[in-house]
Amino acid sequence: MNLKKWLYRGGRPNWVAAIINPCWAAVHALGVAPNYLVTLEVRGRRSGRTISLPLVMVIIEGERYLVSMLGEEAQWVQNVKAAEGNVVLRHGCREQVHLEEVVANRRAHLLKAYLKRAPGARSHLPVDKDAPLSKFEQVAAMIPVFRIVSGSERRLNAEQALDSGPKKEDSRV
Repeated sequence: MNLKKWLYRGGRPNWVAAIINPCWAAVHALGVAPNYLVTLEVRGRRSGRTISLPLVMVIIEGERYLVSMLGEEAQWVQNVKAAEGNVVLRHGCREQVHLEEVVANRRAHLLKAYLKRAPGARSHLPVDKDAPLSKFEQVAAMIPVFRIVSGSERRLNAEQALDSGPKKEDSRV
């Protein structure tokens, strides 16, 4: 059996991965690893404690994305959904962000880029990194992808929504 697959057999980290992941999360959070290696901090939906785990971030056309190599049932995915997407990313500094799930029909090219960036995830996804995009489209619905929205981008979008809302007419004549 592949070591990387063994570490996450059954879609959950085994005892070895449970020891290694916090170490990698600390390294990623310090910012000494490449900038695409980040630590995700999210509140545990059952425990209420902050959970920290290392993830690989993909950057495409200036947008940042996180992918769940273990699929929809991964605990961090469930925690992110319970937190309504409000999480912290760390890589040298703390950044409050919002994660928006990407619809399945827009994930294929993101998954392909992710597999090129994250060799450790290759044994967990049912498609080869060099497969045509059509193969990624076939599995896209099974693999959650989240777009990272920064706090400033979120505020700007909210302000734009307010500005473009219905205008109240002056009732004075």
